[in-house]
Amino acid sequence: MHLVSIIYKQMKKIKLLIKNKKGEALAAHLLTPIDGQINSIAIFAHCFTCSSSLAVVRNISSELINQGISVLNFDFTGLGQSDGDFSETTFSHNVSDIIAVNAFLTENYIAPTILIGHSLGGAAVIIAANLLSNIQAVVSIAAPSYVKHVTKHFEGLADTINKNGEAVISIGGRPFKIKKQFIDDLEAHNLEDEVKLLRKPLLILHSPQDLIVGIENAASLYHQAMHPKSFISLDGADHLITNKKDAFYVAEVISSWVKRYVEIKKEEKEVKDTEGEQVLVYHETIVPFTNHIYTKTHHIYGDEPAEFGGDDLGLSPYELLNAAIGSCTVLTLKLYAQRKQWDLKEVFVYLSYSRKHAAELKLEIEEMGQLDHISKKIKLIGNLTEEQKNKLKEIASKCPVHKTVANKVYFETQLI
Repeated sequence: MHLVSIIYKQMKKIKLLIKNKKGEALAAHLLTPIDGQINSIAIFAHCFTCSSSLAVVRNISSELINQGISVLNFDFTGLGQSDGDFSETTFSHNVSDIIAVNAFLTENYIAPTILIGHSLGGAAVIIAANLLSNIQAVVSIAAPSYVKHVTKHFEGLADTINKNGEAVISIGGRPFKIKKQFIDDLEAHNLEDEVKLLRKPLLILHSPQDLIVGIENAASLYHQAMHPKSFISLDGADHLITNKKDAFYVAEVISSWVKRYVEIKKEEKEVKDTEGEQVLVYHETIVPFTNHIYTKTHHIYGDEPAEFGGDDLGLSPYELLNAAIGSCTVLTLKLYAQRKQWDLKEVFVYLSYSRKHAAELKLEIEEMGQLDHISKKIKLIGNLTEEQKNKLKEIASKCPVHKTVANKVYFETQLI
């Protein structure tokens, strides 16, 4: 008997206000499984002048949650929804904010074990990791090897800042006031020296095509860092990891890598135990339609195409339906040909779903409206006679899944 259990699951988002060293509130949210079970926490530090709402932060966090890692995203002082004046902050403030977030989580939940930083946030987590004994692994994404690299955004205004003490610059179409104290503070930090001192596993991810922070920065960090250290090339990605497929790849790499150094106590029952059924499907609300499909031994993605508002990270529901029919058809033909000892070498089954009127299908029935229609085209490769091919065509319609879909199906839906 082939049974399916479908469970809707969403991610739990806990909104937090965390005080920095000046008593200003940092806007943050802790993402956990819906049951609130927290077994490990990663702190995610965003890039210069960005916020935790950046797509790369959301997308990477989503997949990390799926891998059993809770994620704390927050806005640095003066950015996003956090209190404070950005013009009064420095890079040291960013490091201090990470330390404040770490202290809050340690006191109210569990001590974080992972620091993840993007761009200048990547530089900040390397420095913060040297100050936090509870951190067991560090990840930098598109990080500069020297923090003053950020001044390239100032578009020649460095002289104005040095002369007048401040200047308004435009980054991403938004104005930001930068004061001389910011530049002075950047010069006070030597990231290459900091990464030399790091005695914790370090994962460096960087795109060779990064036009904001060049790939040579990753080479410098890797050269200066002590083992264990790893480098992953994000070939084809841009600096902000705007392509969601790139972001999910980054998250998958991080979750796999970090498990060598941090114990991730993932609750397998939610994912692996299908409660006596064959399939478990769940959806998390941080992404529009992407869902996770599990059996006891396999995991695939389900999704919707981009034109329907999805991220196209997996098969759509009707693609999954067609895949089930096609897979069953191939296996049925293979087994039948083996039993008959026919020379069937390869089978190609092409399927598509649509809705058509009876007249379009040349059916003489009085059904109103459009009918469900599945087109199944089969290509048989092998030394087969026409009679054998026609018999296999007949058998193709007798595969169990084809027969199930063609018949009237009785559903039983329960809330559990």
